[in-house]
Amino acid sequence: MEDCLKLLFERVSIRKFKSLDIEEEKIRKILEAGNAAPSAGNLQARDFIVVRSEKNKSELAKAALNQMFIYEAPVVVVVCANYSRSMRVYGSRGKLYAEQDATAAVENILLAATALGFGAVWVGAFDEKRVSEILKLPENVRPMAIIPIGYPAEKPERRSRYPIDYLTHHEKW
Repeated sequence: MEDCLKLLFERVSIRKFKSLDIEEEKIRKILEAGNAAPSAGNLQARDFIVVRSEKNKSELAKAALNQMFIYEAPVVVVVCANYSRSMRVYGSRGKLYAEQDATAAVENILLAATALGFGAVWVGAFDEKRVSEILKLPENVRPMAIIPIGYPAEKPERRSRYPIDYLTHHEKW
């Protein structure tokens, strides 16, 4: 159990990557960890798009406000909320649940990548319409995060956090 906690506190955002490829089975393991995240009604209303092509990575980087480190990563995973999968059970509330399912998966992906010795970062700043066009997403699928993954070419210090007492409320706000 302490290894899990250690991993949580060691994970940092990596934006510089070595130009080494990642084996397909390791990406698969990372995606399986993503899908092991909790999901509303176990509907797993999230999908993963693995991007390796130079062209698509370049287009994604441009759509993400020219964050070119996305292009430099050997693998990019785009995590999407699948509204249809959740809304068929939960109606309009299913949109929120699908987004929660997807973002829970993002955190698991980041942790799995770290556990396997890779670096990754959660990118949320991007033009959703453009990303949807690049990846040919269906109408009821929303891109939630772009995650570049690779062997880290940097070792940044962990950034400070607010003291937990500042963020914690008991019983009421």
